[in-house]
Parts: sequence; C-alpha cells; structure tokens
Amino acid sequence: MEIQIYQVDAFATDIFEGNPAAVCPLDSWLPDEVMQHIAMENNLSETAFFVRQETGAYRLRWFTPATEVDLCGHATLASAHVLFEHLGFSERLIRFASNSGELTVIRSAETDRLTMNFPACKLDRASMPEQLEKAVGIPPQELYKDTDYLYVVGSEEEVQSLDPDIRLMKTVNARGIIVTAAGEEYDFVSRFFAPAAGVDEDPVTGSAHTMLTPYWSRRLGRKKLVGRQISSRGGTVYCEDQGDRVSISGTARTFMQGQIEI
Repeated sequence: MEIQIYQVDAFATDIFEGNPAAVCPLDSWLPDEVMQHIAMENNLSETAFFVRQETGAYRLRWFTPATEVDLCGHATLASAHVLFEHLGFSERLIRFASNSGELTVIRSAETDRLTMNFPACKLDRASMPEQLEKAVGIPPQELYKDTDYLYVVGSEEEVQSLDPDIRLMKTVNARGIIVTAAGEEYDFVSRFFAPAAGVDEDPVTGSAHTMLTPYWSRRLGRKKLVGRQISSRGGTVYCEDQGDRVSISGTARTFMQGQIEI
C-alpha cells in the first residue's frame, strides 16, 4: 500500500523555520497502531491524518511519536496548507471534525496567511506542584492550568535562557508546560515543553495559543495580538481573542512530498 505524505513547515515564512509536521491524506482510516507507527517513524512532533467525510468536512487526527492527541495547531495549519496547495481545495474555508470539536481554517484573500478557529482554554489559577518549579528552574509570577500549565515569568530573557529539566518535566501531570513573558518586539513570547507526550520542546505550538491568547488579551487589554515562540527554529503566531474561541493565524511552506510504502 502506498500513502501520500507531505512535510510542511507551519508558522513559517520559509522552509527551515516554524514547526515541521507530516500530513497524510487518506481515503479511509488505517488501523490506529499503523498510524502510531508512521508517526513514530516520522519522528516529528506531530503527524496528521485526515479523511474526507460525506458532509464535505474532513475528519482530522494527530499523533506524536508516542501517542494520539486531541488538539494540534501547527499540524492543522499544515493539513489545510496541503489541501489548498496540493489537493485542489478551491473554497476559502475548510471544516475539520476532530476530538476537540469542529475546527475551521480560512485562507486569506489578500495574503497567504491561514486562520484557524479553536476553542479557548480556561484560565484557572493553579497551585504549584513541587516538581514543576524544579523542572522549569525559575519561579513563576502566575500559574494557570487547563490541559497545559501556563507558567508566566518576568521577562523575555528568562524565557529565552531557560534550561529546564526535561526528565523531571515528564513527571508533571499535564500535557505540557507553556512558559511565557511579555515580549520586546512582539506582544508576548513563549516556549512549550511536552516530554510526557513525546516532545521535549515543540518549535511552534498552535494549541498553546488557545491559552496564551486569552491570558495576554486580558493582561494587555487588546483582542488582537502577535506572539513569537522563541524555540531554536522560532515562529510567529497572529492571535485574536473571540471570547470562548480563539483565532490563530500563520503561514506554511512545503518542505517535502513523497510516498510511504507499507
């Protein structure tokens, strides 16, 4: 059996930037264990698989090298890019059905930016697990928890210079840890660590911005924001707080396409 595969740099203006994701369009679902093996073989933070439904929407699933996850922003952006750029999708709006409900992606008529619409995360104050502060290495100014921890520190330099204990982070009871601060050039900066999901540090994390956006919107008093994830690859994310939803925008570039033989 041959399966199409694309590798796309999401939240990137050129290749070698942003967050690489693999995208596999399917006519019908493969067994879960086969999709997990493909994701493990790809060894990228996420591999996305989608199947067109009778409704015209696409059922979308995401796998890290270790597990299936319920939401992934950059691999959703990459999947939409593949549909628009390689598979002849001609409408402006794509609907994805997912474990996190319906997700939409709109292609801008003026730019090559793609805008995703995701449910916003809750901002519930959290008490500090002892191992979390030890793992991050510096104390937070504020701490919140939903699927991830939102760990707010004092400066962009603190975020940039973090050298966390990844092994200890793996013991924290959360999908991942978002460390963030106000930015110097951008509204805010962040880094995202998810070793429990098989990703020590994610280059650019769309889903983390479902928590970052409402936090920084309230703190800065603005609905529209620009964030920068300051991993070694880096990527820019355009955000808008829409109450119980968040719009997350960026661009993507195709790095590679080919066939998997199984």
